[in-house]
Amino acid sequence: MDQPVLIADYQCIVGEGPLWHPIEQCVYWIDIADGRLFRYEPATGTHALVYGPGEPIGGFTIQEDGALLLFMARGAIRLWRQGVVETLIDELPAERHTRFNDVVADPLGGVFCGTMATPDRPGRLYRIDPDGSFRVILNRVGIPNGMDFSPDLRTFYFTDSTDRTIYAFDYDGMTGSVSNQRALIVIPEGEGVPDGLTVDTKGCLWSARWDGGAVYRYSPTGELLSRFSLPARKVSSVTFGGAGYSDLYITTAGGDRKETEGWGAGGLFRLRAPVLGRAPFLSRITTVQL
Repeated sequence: MDQPVLIADYQCIVGEGPLWHPIEQCVYWIDIADGRLFRYEPATGTHALVYGPGEPIGGFTIQEDGALLLFMARGAIRLWRQGVVETLIDELPAERHTRFNDVVADPLGGVFCGTMATPDRPGRLYRIDPDGSFRVILNRVGIPNGMDFSPDLRTFYFTDSTDRTIYAFDYDGMTGSVSNQRALIVIPEGEGVPDGLTVDTKGCLWSARWDGGAVYRYSPTGELLSRFSLPARKVSSVTFGGAGYSDLYITTAGGDRKETEGWGAGGLFRLRAPVLGRAPFLSRITTVQL
C-alpha cells in the first residue's frame, strides 16, 4: 500500500474536518483557529483557500443542495455557498463562551454537533433535526470529536477526546435518537488522544491520533487491526473520498510549530486505502429553532 502523500500545506494551526463533496468531487477541510476553509480538486490537482480567515470554524457538513453548513464560535451556524454566507443563527446563548467542534450529518439529514467544555461547564453533544429543532444528546462532554455510523446504520460512534474514549450507541434510523452508550475503544495514557474518525464499508473505524502521529484502524468490536504513520504528531481527522471512495484524506495540526510537530504538521495528506469508504450523509438544515 502507498505511503501518505502531502497534497497541500497551508501550515494550519488546527487543520481539521476533511469531508468529501460528492457533488463537486472535491475535498474541503478547515483550519479551526483561523476560521479558514480550503478546497482540493483531485481531477486538476489544484487547491485553494476559499473562505476566511475569520471566526473559528469547528466543523461543517455538506448540504443536500451542495452548500456547506458551518458550525462556528459562540454556537453560530452559517450556510456557505461559493463565497456567499447566510447566517442561520448568530449565537446559541448557552454556548456564547465556547465554540462548536466536530459535527456529522446523519442518514435522516439531521446533524450531530458537539461544543467544547469551558472552565465553568462541560461541553454538550446536540442533534439538530431536519426541521431545525435542537435537542441535547449528552450534557457532560469534554472535547467532542470523531463521529460516524456503522454500515447497517444501527450504531452511532462518538469520540470524547477528554475521556480518551470512542463510544458506541444504538442509533434509531426512524427518529435519529441514540441510546445504550458504551465504551468501545479506550486509548491508554501516553499513546496520544483519539480525534476525528470515519467508518469504512467493512464497518471498521479509522481514528486519527492527536499527539500519536498516526491513523489507527479498528474492527467493529474494537480490535486494533493496523496503524498508518504520518510525519506529524497531531493527526486530527480522516475521511474517505475520490473515485470509488478509495482514498483516505487526513488532516494534521501544528503547522505553526513544524520544528517540534513534524514537517507534515498543518498539511492535508492522501493515503490509498486498502478498503473502500462511502459517501458522507448530507444535511438538510435550512432553519434553526431554539
